[in-house]
Amino acid sequence: MKEVRVGICGLGTVGGGTYNVLMRNAEMIAGRAGSPIRISRIASRRRRDDIDLGEIPFSTDVFDVVNDPDVDIVVELIGGYEVARELVLAAIENGKHVVTANKALIAVHGNEIFEAAAERGVIVAFEAGVAGGIPVIKAIREGMSANRIDWIAGIINGTGNYILTEMRAGREFDEVLKEAQALGYAEADPTFDVEGIDAAHKLTILASTGFGVPLQFERAYTEGISEITPYDITHAELLGYRIKHLGIARRRETGIELRVHPTLVPRSHLIAQVDGVLNAVLVDGDAVGQTMYYGPGAGDEATASAVIADIVDVARTVAHQSLQRVPYLGFEPSSLDSLKVLDMEDIQSAYYLRIEALDRPGVLAKIASVMSEHGINIESIMQKESELEDGRIPVIILTHTVQERQINRAIEDLEALAEIEDKVVRIRAENFS
Repeated sequence: MKEVRVGICGLGTVGGGTYNVLMRNAEMIAGRAGSPIRISRIASRRRRDDIDLGEIPFSTDVFDVVNDPDVDIVVELIGGYEVARELVLAAIENGKHVVTANKALIAVHGNEIFEAAAERGVIVAFEAGVAGGIPVIKAIREGMSANRIDWIAGIINGTGNYILTEMRAGREFDEVLKEAQALGYAEADPTFDVEGIDAAHKLTILASTGFGVPLQFERAYTEGISEITPYDITHAELLGYRIKHLGIARRRETGIELRVHPTLVPRSHLIAQVDGVLNAVLVDGDAVGQTMYYGPGAGDEATASAVIADIVDVARTVAHQSLQRVPYLGFEPSSLDSLKVLDMEDIQSAYYLRIEALDRPGVLAKIASVMSEHGINIESIMQKESELEDGRIPVIILTHTVQERQINRAIEDLEALAEIEDKVVRIRAENFS
């Protein structure tokens, strides 16, 4: 059998996990790939003392891997945008296949990378870029290839999910974030995780593989969880909902929704039960209905599992000199749809609103009147006893599904009322029906 030679760029958490699993399960992996897989070179900023590389050539310049003729597959695990882009494009130019776990790279530069790869006849695989060890890309591209995908929704950032889970006990956001950083779940700068950027990278890729559209990260709407309070979490629970930080992509006749934001989901739904750092992705197909993919969205060997699955796929192609089995995004480039990403004002959702009103006669009537004027039907309304300073009362409203444009105008009018103080808190809600 032809030996397939792999060069690993980056020996951090995922790179170390990939090395360890490839070495530990070498015989089994070779049986599945149809050929032995040998790590022929490794490059990283530093050599790890806890990993014995044996006689494998090591350097601190990742471009040594790309330029080594003894490498068939370049495994890009350095992360980031520009250096990773340069590295991957150089690998493609040199006729090497690429496996990456870099969701930011694919979401932002994927269209350029796939075009270059198609011209050179090489494969770029990226399963590990979305939801860590959960094989959701393969499920969508291959297992659901008979389906028209109508929507995809998921908890695709474990840090945010951990924070919201812990806040259900009444803990404040800042306190739980510090704990997440101490546990290694959140970076020193947690912006990508808590503000939805990381999830938007992943959602962009899921939407492209599900709907057959070009990658359009710059059009994704992102909203973080830093403004969520234990008060909102508690009252969402009283309404029968749980707050999750979701990425949602939905096909509409006029385009696709592409959005990341805190979302109320029914407590009875499976995705509402996904807690801690775990991830889950719901996919709705016209033939199969709803399916859910659940498991660890990060971690060394969990993510390495997805990296190596891609290596095995590419190795089969290299060993048998066959053509790539599956197009990069699951659709032939000539079949990609021109559906645009809708503006947020055009999306449809139900809404949770928390309004802090002065305790005066007729205030509920004024609130209801504003909602009516904008054509918004109220599913439930809850007026709490005065719990705030200056006699203000919290009014909690759950609406039926309306366009975001309608709710935005209603919020403007509500905030203009003399009886309403502070900003209206708005959280979107989904029932996944």
